[in-house]
Amino acid sequence: MMTKEGIITKIIGKTAWVKTRRSKSCDSCESRDSCGEHSRIQEMTIQIENSLNASTGDMVVVGFKSSPLLKIAFLLYVFPIILLIIGAAIGESISITLNTDKSLTSLIAGILFFTISFLVIRLINNAWANKKEYQPFMMRFTKK
Repeated sequence: MMTKEGIITKIIGKTAWVKTRRSKSCDSCESRDSCGEHSRIQEMTIQIENSLNASTGDMVVVGFKSSPLLKIAFLLYVFPIILLIIGAAIGESISITLNTDKSLTSLIAGILFFTISFLVIRLINNAWANKKEYQPFMMRFTKK
């Protein structure tokens, strides 16, 4: 489980805005320049359910389960590559039936399946977006 300390900056209804500091791991990450998370601003604000009935100014520990994070990482990084390879293999096998160039048919089918993977990711993202297991949550209060 990943945890992060933060301070509640705003409460509206059952939603709390928690300001946290980016971790030092962002500085050593190989993908820091391309992921969009690395910037000069070291603070970020997240919206979470106010399950502890905290107030503005309270320090809380925010948690995020590791299992959903691994599922998301697989979906974003491995799934498109798998579909690209499957598409290329299918393209090569049907090129004989279509009497076309193997490389070109394989390329077109690979790109088609790669594109389809992003459509599938979008659908899965919409389905997972409101599931509690994929959202951060308040764990406990911390000392100010």
